[in-house]
Amino acid sequence: MEAATSNKTVILKRYVTGVPSEDDIEVVTAEAPPLVVPAGSAAVVVKNLYLSCDPYMRIRMTRHEVPNFIPDFIPGEVLANNGVSKVLSSGHPDFKAGDLVWGMTGWEEYTTISNPESLFKINHPEIPLSYYTGVLGMPGLSAYVGFFEVSKPKKGEYVFVSAASGAVGQIVGQLAKIAGCYVVGSAGSDEKVNLLKTKFSFDDAFNYKKEPDLEAALKRCFPEGIDINFENVGGATLDAVLPNMRPRGRIVVCGMMSQYNLERPQGVRNLFYLVSKSLRMEGFLVFNYYGMYRRFEEEMAGYLRDGRVACVEDIADGLDSLPAALVGLFSGRNVGKQLVAVAALD
Repeated sequence: MEAATSNKTVILKRYVTGVPSEDDIEVVTAEAPPLVVPAGSAAVVVKNLYLSCDPYMRIRMTRHEVPNFIPDFIPGEVLANNGVSKVLSSGHPDFKAGDLVWGMTGWEEYTTISNPESLFKINHPEIPLSYYTGVLGMPGLSAYVGFFEVSKPKKGEYVFVSAASGAVGQIVGQLAKIAGCYVVGSAGSDEKVNLLKTKFSFDDAFNYKKEPDLEAALKRCFPEGIDINFENVGGATLDAVLPNMRPRGRIVVCGMMSQYNLERPQGVRNLFYLVSKSLRMEGFLVFNYYGMYRRFEEEMAGYLRDGRVACVEDIADGLDSLPAALVGLFSGRNVGKQLVAVAALD
């Protein structure tokens, strides 16, 4: 059993308005939790190996008068998100010391998890464990259920993915190719556009920062129109998509990254196309599909082994790098799935 007297943690210093900064987040050293679960407890104690940085965390950094779909963070308390961990001690019958798991954990070295039912055992430790923060974790499952369960693609359809080089978008595009679709993505740099076309097998891609007219750019890429829009950005991007949709097209809303830092969200002007083109626009929360995880894990592990799906990770080193890694998501600093390596597997 490991011995630890201190526990480096990452806390929210204050509620955030506008664009978050590294100064809104602080790395502190606290007393380590007991590394042995007390008798009679069903909790587990884990050592965190990898921690995920995801855009939705920005929503939790603002105080909401009306409760959101996930609780706000509390200033002074440890931030939390999905991570890959090793179980050190367990009072739960489904977990034992030495198990590798992924799920919601603290942004810290050691975490006591009182509801370990939310954790998933890792069934493919031969695959890089970091993949369970991305392609084999919540972002990969988001791509899988959003594309297959919500959009219900058909072979030959035309698919547009915004924020396509991110943790979710890069997987959506490759799943679209596996499904026999034509897929185009947008990204925020020429480097990312090149990745989409060379690493992730997108049929085409464009740098939205170089396009003075997004609606015209989409018309150029989709002269016949778009059947499926996998929306990660919202705002002006969604507004440009709507006139380019084909009749009875589907818009899957996974995120609205362009809106997270705005005090007043932008309006969308072209919503009447939902009526005139008989479009369906549907959002989803990945948590509602966790019951599908084992099926997804096996299918995605097969794609990874066969080389049909690739992923790109942006791995920062150490808990001290977490504030910069999280904040960097909102300026597009990362290339691929952003995560932080906390500790090596013993």
